[in-house]
Amino acid sequence: MNTFLLVLIGINAVVSFKGFNDFDFFRKYEFHVGSIRSGEQLRMLTSGFLHGDITHLAFNMLTLYFFAPIVLDTFGNVNFLYVYFVSLIAGSLLTMYFHKNDFHYRAVGASGAVTGIIYSSILLYPEMNLYLFFAIPIKGYVFGIGYLLYSIYGMKAKNDNIGHTAHFGGAIGGYLFTLIKVPSLIQTNTEMVILLTIPIIILFYLHKTNRLN
Repeated sequence: MNTFLLVLIGINAVVSFKGFNDFDFFRKYEFHVGSIRSGEQLRMLTSGFLHGDITHLAFNMLTLYFFAPIVLDTFGNVNFLYVYFVSLIAGSLLTMYFHKNDFHYRAVGASGAVTGIIYSSILLYPEMNLYLFFAIPIKGYVFGIGYLLYSIYGMKAKNDNIGHTAHFGGAIGGYLFTLIKVPSLIQTNTEMVILLTIPIIILFYLHKTNRLN
């Protein structure tokens, strides 16, 4: 396993556990629309290293662990970081776009960055296989699309502190960065390029028609 990836997972774990045990630290660095609009833009980055609970952290880091090696092997460490942080920031920007008038909106999680890595890896290797619960085989693109469809449910349910909107911003960030780096994918992997846009189109349609409320 790439040491670079383990360090990134470790940083997420250390910051998250600090947040689990220090409420003031959690509140200071979480995504909070009112605070960001008051000038605390750093929260758009720091919130991506906090998590709501151990299950949230474990799910994101396990997902990153499975998908990141493809991006690392293809792009190398530096461009992997570009995908990760471009996706993280894109997730925060989309969240601000959707919730800019909801001053009390709060969220945390590496989900935006992780979803960007998912989309990047699926574009690079669409036939990759995963094993849910280490036993049930599933195609990577099925997992990725299902992940975003579940995020739409989470956005409508509004029953947790997870940044579901950031999943889509992250997906867009990872998707666009990968296509810019490897534009030949538009021709060699046309079906997957189109397929991966479907959940994103559904999200903006639901937002436009006010069906996310």
